[in-house]
Amino acid sequence: MHRSPYRAILIALILAIGSFAVAACGSDDDEGSGGSASSSTSTAAKPAAKKIKVGLVTDIGGLNDRSFNALANKGTQDAVKQLGVTGRVLISKSNADYVPNLSTLAQQKYDLVIAVGFLMGDATEKVAGKFPNVKFAIIDSSAAGMKSKPKNVEGLLFSEQEAGYLVGYLSGLYAKDNNITAVGSVGGQKIPPVDHYIAGFQAGAKKADPSIKTLNSYSQDFVDQAKCKEIALDQISKGSKVEFQVAGQCGLGVLDAAKEKSIQGIGVDADQGYLGPQVFTSALKKVDVAVLNAIKGAQEDKFTGGQDVINSVKSGGIGYGKLNTAATKYADQVKKVQDDIASGAIADIPDTVK
Repeated sequence: MHRSPYRAILIALILAIGSFAVAACGSDDDEGSGGSASSSTSTAAKPAAKKIKVGLVTDIGGLNDRSFNALANKGTQDAVKQLGVTGRVLISKSNADYVPNLSTLAQQKYDLVIAVGFLMGDATEKVAGKFPNVKFAIIDSSAAGMKSKPKNVEGLLFSEQEAGYLVGYLSGLYAKDNNITAVGSVGGQKIPPVDHYIAGFQAGAKKADPSIKTLNSYSQDFVDQAKCKEIALDQISKGSKVEFQVAGQCGLGVLDAAKEKSIQGIGVDADQGYLGPQVFTSALKKVDVAVLNAIKGAQEDKFTGGQDVINSVKSGGIGYGKLNTAATKYADQVKKVQDDIASGAIADIPDTVK
């Protein structure tokens, strides 16, 4: 068949252009892998985050405590959104649920199982011993202090006494200005994280007003709001005009008593100012941030088994919440105290209730 010379020239040109394009692409790839650092950095794709499963087990306070467990759940949900992990929450109705709930998640091969609270320490240690290949984290309980020294448990601890000192100092300033003779606190149970808050609160109040009387009682309950309200009302009848709740969901009854008697109430763990104008401020314990960081660490293979992570004012894990109208007057003074704690100018805050 006869071919036009023009057609032959056109085919040759097309082949030549195609070869040049392939060569150019090859040249770019070679330069990207072996050329300058800036070139490779700008074109390299981020490695995909590791897909892990994270399980959270609440204590008996449940997700409706508006503080401790709710914050832990928020941290888990933040990790689902920000880190792309799979999350699941199991709610404990009683202490008897701790071991079964932790075991369920471990058996289902969750990569990280988080126990919420000091009361779950023994259960966590027991289950971690049965599942040495599963990572566990526990809030408010020391992994380093466990008898069996498990290498697959990380403790998430907080310097609650620093938050207590901040809100206590604020309370003392208010009491001194208003001729108030007493402030009170209601704890859920006499356990270390609760007593840390209360000891700091009492020390801060006395630093601001050495003549102040500090009242304290325990409800022996983290759920029943009526019990905490009754204790708060009793302290109010004895002259307390500021009531600090350290009892989870039960402690919401303390804030209700403060509202009923038109005095100041102090929230705990989360910023509970949204509960009403009677909330003077809140002692913040950023459990959500600690949980998110623990999950991120597990995802990035930076899990610190057998050790404790301490969250403090200096690290940003401890602080105080929104100030109501009565507390705003002391904003600069309490901010100065917070800065002094962070710098170490204020140190050795007591963490034991005498």
